[in-house]
Amino acid sequence: MYTTFSDEEIHALEPMMKIGLLATVNDEGLPHLTLISSLRANTPTQLTWGQFTEGLSKGFIQKNPKVGFLIMTLDKQLWRGKATFTHTARQGPEFDFYNNTPMFRYNAYFGIHTVYYMDLLAHSGRQALPMGQVVLAAIQTMVTRTLWRARPDQRPSPKILNVWTQQLMNKLDNLKFLAYVAIDGHPVIVPIIQAQAAGTAHILFSTGAFGEDLQAVPPGGTVAVFGMSLDMEAVLIRGEFRGLRRIAGIRCGDVHVSWVYSPMPPKPQQIYPPLALEPVTAF
Repeated sequence: MYTTFSDEEIHALEPMMKIGLLATVNDEGLPHLTLISSLRANTPTQLTWGQFTEGLSKGFIQKNPKVGFLIMTLDKQLWRGKATFTHTARQGPEFDFYNNTPMFRYNAYFGIHTVYYMDLLAHSGRQALPMGQVVLAAIQTMVTRTLWRARPDQRPSPKILNVWTQQLMNKLDNLKFLAYVAIDGHPVIVPIIQAQAAGTAHILFSTGAFGEDLQAVPPGGTVAVFGMSLDMEAVLIRGEFRGLRRIAGIRCGDVHVSWVYSPMPPKPQQIYPPLALEPVTAF
């Protein structure tokens, strides 16, 4: 692990066109994942990101400053680590930098209104996404998913994952990531691009890619799974991680889903359990 970013890494993480994920801890101590493409290394020991929409993570980070992060550039290079939120600003050089980038300068609807600052604690260094392992793990997951649903003892699952969510999770070139809260209280993010939905209540993934990282996920704990397409469609899922086991000789992990959230605009909202409809009383 590294405690600083090099000048080369700061430059590599500067573009807005990349995948940036921030893992926070909610009020119940559970992991939460948010897509934040503006996440970048600002100095060798500091990260920043800009806020232009509202969401749950902004409130969580104010109450619990321990965060995990993942950044993946367009050339499939990964950085993962942990940091501590320190403060926000609504003016200054970083505020000006974000609002002068093409993504926000020429946007007619919104710009960055708040910059968040985080002190770096540690990061993995540059890691290439192991595409060969990911493809093989996706094929293995497809096999285990088919066998899982065909088991004679398989009971009907509650209808938690709708058809759209299953399709998003099962498309092999979509991105998926898992987060859990480590012993030190910081969330950890692990790529699980091979993950797929098994029925309407389970997420399965082979350990053929990032197996060592997945072995560290504590069985019985709650994990978050973030799935997204390159068209910026996304879903956030939480559930119990039921550990690693073998199905037809393939080692895989199983998440029993209990909560689903849509992070997409215009209105991020909990999908499952369904929210009760309330009458409008104020106009």
